Amino acid sequence: MPSTSTRTCDSARTADPSARRPPAGVEIVTGARSPKRLPGEAAAHPAQRLLARDGGEYLFVGLRAAGRPAHAVREAFGATASHEPIDAPRLRLAPGDVCFYATDRAPALDFRAPFEATTFLLPADLLGLTDTDVRRIARTPVARSSRLGTLLSPLLSDLARAAAEAGPPVGEMLARNAVNLLATLAAEQLGTAAPAADDREAGTPGPAAAAGASDVRPPVLERVLEFVELHLTDPDLSPEVIARTQHISVRYLHKLFKDEGTTVGRWILRRRLEECRRDLARHGRGGRTIAAVAARWGFLSATHFSRVFRSAYGMSPREWRDTAGNGLRSVSR
Repeated sequence: MPSTSTRTCDSARTADPSARRPPAGVEIVTGARSPKRLPGEAAAHPAQRLLARDGGEYLFVGLRAAGRPAHAVREAFGATASHEPIDAPRLRLAPGDVCFYATDRAPALDFRAPFEATTFLLPADLLGLTDTDVRRIARTPVARSSRLGTLLSPLLSDLARAAAEAGPPVGEMLARNAVNLLATLAAEQLGTAAPAADDREAGTPGPAAAAGASDVRPPVLERVLEFVELHLTDPDLSPEVIARTQHISVRYLHKLFKDEGTTVGRWILRRRLEECRRDLARHGRGGRTIAAVAARWGFLSATHFSRVFRSAYGMSPREWRDTAGNGLRSVSR
């Protein structure tokens, strides 16, 4: 049974990657013909099945839980069934469909005709997905006939083959592109997938409700916020720049901030205004001019800065500088 694989690492990093998390392994297994099951960490229950009658190529995305090393995933094609809890979907697929699944409960394949399987194996948090998110999108495969499926299914297939055949530098670049496309698909599916039944019954908060606490933010959002902090002074900072450097789609970036109850632009503006206000209060009239402070924090127009500052704080930058400066001097005495 021919099978080739390529291992690579995502390179979406913070300024100090070791402070956040180790490199996350991405494995692409392509050319596997008619496997009985998908790669996973345990044998699948016979009732956990993906169903199809037609031959052709099928695309699968195996998602590991956060912190699980890449080598924990076994290429267990043809493994015997075990008696695990039955919680995987029973879905009917067509050639070219993209199906997400969790590697700790990989479904068996009930396909009635010869077919090829191309599988992307990667950590769920590399796509910004929680365990609840994985359960949701596992119920809603991306159809080859859908708007995104028509565009991305053949592209993912080509990327998988090219990455498997290329050397490490090119293979890693192709794998990063594949991860970016998969993040787009995952974000699209989350927008249309229904909440899992066990989440509704237990009252578990979804991503939007949970996003208010910084300790439960997706790791990809933490990386984005750190990048924004490091580049607040850059007037060219934009959603397109952020998405490109973090190897995610602009659409997915906007979704991350929507779950926070804001937008990318509003977040950047608020942080810049906070830093300007701090500088003006700290240095008073003896420091930089108001225009210089504004320019330092990425505002190209002093007039625009004054307008948005007044809108945010109810006074002009000059009024704030004088009021805050007098207050600080009184305290220092």
